[in-house]
Amino acid sequence: MATLEQQRAQDAWEKCAGYTKEHVNVAKGLPALIMNSGLMQVLAFCHEKGQKESGRQNEDVASHLRTWLQQRFPQLIQSANFGPFMESLMKAKPGDYQALTAEAFAWLRWMRQMAAARKGGD
Repeated sequence: MATLEQQRAQDAWEKCAGYTKEHVNVAKGLPALIMNSGLMQVLAFCHEKGQKESGRQNEDVASHLRTWLQQRFPQLIQSANFGPFMESLMKAKPGDYQALTAEAFAWLRWMRQMAAARKGGD
């Protein structure tokens, strides 16, 4: 049985397979954005930027993060789709919201490393 860290690493490795340099930059910047603005605000920002083709990588990384969080917290988040995911966050108890945010940081640590390593190693 893989540890949670191994699961995060594997998920990040698989999801970043098609990432470009722009995706790597988004992944590197998300933790600081979340720390400054909060998880919900950053997911909304990424979704909005992702509506334009030039910002698609924002939604790609955010979508991968939402999918991971939904898999880790299926009792709190029923769908990784943007609208239902955000509604679940709005209804989350403070402790649950903090746990989701902490998990987002933990996953993003792996995504930042894996995406940079994969992009540099290709």
